[in-house]
Amino acid sequence: MTVKPLADRVLVKPIEMAEVKKGGIIIPDTAKEKPQEGEVMEIGPGRVADDGKKVPMEVKKGDHILYGKYSGSEITVDGTEYLIMRESDILAIVTK
Repeated sequence: MTVKPLADRVLVKPIEMAEVKKGGIIIPDTAKEKPQEGEVMEIGPGRVADDGKKVPMEVKKGDHILYGKYSGSEITVDGTEYLIMRESDILAIVTK
C-alpha cells in the first residue's frame, strides 16, 4: 500500500534514538518519550494560497526533520508506523 499526502501534508517516519543510560538503568518502552526526529518519506503537492497560487513545499523527500512532540496523526502502513503532519508542524530541517 502507498500513501500520498494531500495539500501541505507530509508523511514522516519517526527515528528512534538509541537509549544509552549510565549505570545500567533500563527504561521501559511505555516510559520513553516520543521521538521528535524523523525522515520525510512523501510530501503533498503544496497548499493553495488565498490568491489561488500554489505554494511549493519547503521540505523534500529524504529530509531529516525535527517536529513538535505531539505533532501529526499516527498511522501504520504494512506494519511500519508513520506520522502525517502539516508542513507548518515541522520545526527544522537537520543537515549533517
